[in-house]
Amino acid sequence: MAFSESQIPPDAQHYLVCGTVDCEKNCQFYCNDCHQPMCEQCRDEHQKNKKTKNHEVVPYKQRKRPLPVEKCKIHPTRHIELLCEECQIPICSKCTATKEHRGHAFTDLEFVFDEKVSLKCHEEIAKIRNYFDPISQDLKKEIAGDVTEIKKIMEDIRTSMKAEAKSVKKIVDTITSEKIEQVNKIEQSLLETLINQNQQIDDYLNYLNDLIKTYYGYLSPSNIEQLTCALKSENLMIRPIPETFKPVLPIYTAGQHSKEDVAKLLGRITVPNTKPENRKIKPIETACTELKLTGKQRKQDREKSDVKQTLSLSSSVTKVREYTVPGVGDVFHISHGKSGRLWASDSWGNLVQTDLQGNQLQKIQTSGRSEGYHTVTQDGDLIYTDRDNKVINKITPDNTITEFIITGDWEPLSIHSSHINGDILVGMMKDEEVKVTRYNKTGTEIQNIQKDNKGKGLYSDPHYITEKINGDVCVSDYNKHAVVVVDKSGQHRFSYTGQGSRFNPYGICTDLLGHILVCDNVSKTVHLLDQDGQFLSLLLTSQQGVECPRSVCVDDENNLWVGQRDTNTVTVYKYLQ
Repeated sequence: MAFSESQIPPDAQHYLVCGTVDCEKNCQFYCNDCHQPMCEQCRDEHQKNKKTKNHEVVPYKQRKRPLPVEKCKIHPTRHIELLCEECQIPICSKCTATKEHRGHAFTDLEFVFDEKVSLKCHEEIAKIRNYFDPISQDLKKEIAGDVTEIKKIMEDIRTSMKAEAKSVKKIVDTITSEKIEQVNKIEQSLLETLINQNQQIDDYLNYLNDLIKTYYGYLSPSNIEQLTCALKSENLMIRPIPETFKPVLPIYTAGQHSKEDVAKLLGRITVPNTKPENRKIKPIETACTELKLTGKQRKQDREKSDVKQTLSLSSSVTKVREYTVPGVGDVFHISHGKSGRLWASDSWGNLVQTDLQGNQLQKIQTSGRSEGYHTVTQDGDLIYTDRDNKVINKITPDNTITEFIITGDWEPLSIHSSHINGDILVGMMKDEEVKVTRYNKTGTEIQNIQKDNKGKGLYSDPHYITEKINGDVCVSDYNKHAVVVVDKSGQHRFSYTGQGSRFNPYGICTDLLGHILVCDNVSKTVHLLDQDGQFLSLLLTSQQGVECPRSVCVDDENNLWVGQRDTNTVTVYKYLQ
């Protein structure tokens, strides 16, 4: 089915036919004089015809739009064709001779339409397509992201509330048990007192019975001795009844608690009384050159850049807070998730998620040991390596565990999700071979980093891995006793081998300034390197309470989280200002 030009939507993919009678070939050209679409063959014939050889025939996209045919209201037999430049109104050719337009300049209305109206419309259409529509689509995506984030945050709040209520209930149960034990001890003491009193009365009754028997014996003396005793019996005195005391019973006073009192124990949720911030929109002059970036990505990049410009190393390291991670014996690796959630693992394969209050939210038994075998993705999912089954698993926010990547013959050790583009970096081993493989966020393999320019293997035991802000891949290699750094193309940049005779690196991370922070098992300190691998300082030592650091992680507020061996306490430090 062919469409007339007036029926064709502006963005439709349609089959436009030649306007010549009985010709149904594809339209490629347009005669601006005849206002007729043409195929290539009809164009050639049109230009050979003596009557039309001087017509302006152009490619269809460059055509002039035809004006609507309309009669002049003053001269009904004439069509409106001209524009009076003085009066700026459309007129017919006969109007030019009237006194209203005498001496005025006139322009062909079709030319005016093509040069001004049509051009303006195309410019506005281009603005809509290249700026207003994409920006609006970005805003829709940002709003959809906000919806997802709100649902996630609210679910986190609900989970935290339940965990807090469970914690309060546990405290209440503990206190109740203690008070019941106190009641039991009071009861036992009171009963022992009454039992003693009862025994005293029993002993006194026995004494009275014996005394009665004695007096009966005096009534019928069998010998002179008994008679003598009977005569003296008047001097006998009956012992008084033993004193007993009525116990003072305890009184229980019930606590006076209202619903509001309990509510205070369980925290509260508040919505800040601040004016919502307008969503930022780039000016049209600069936005058109940035359409390949999403609005959200541009905002994140700008905020990171602003923070980087104001950050610097602090003159001292300050301890901010401590967290206890239940369910692990020590902390060999930390992955910081959204909304303050923390994933921590020990050297026995226990992987635990906690909230800001240190409440255990999730616990998984894995095949991981003393490696950086888990990481949080840009979408908030946790992914972790399974050495035994040679797969990488994913845990979504709804706690579903699925196989994400199958690594074949290669045993995955360490893993890191890029904060730059969402790529996934995995340190892997197979027999004597070792490599770092890059996957995109969907799990497709896109790069293998294995050897340097001389064909020598870069790695031996990549048990921790991370990425710098410029895309450099940083590997903590235990067997090489080095931090091995390559650029994003896989070219070796440098290796850092410590400051002493021996260096055994463990956990590693980077910050917004490009610093590399790595734990050393020999000196039992955290080393701070610049972006080119030059040693800057021992950032954390025993003076800051660090005894045997194993894992490091920098959060969104540029704080350094440190996990150690033989303790499940994670300590947070501020080292940037």
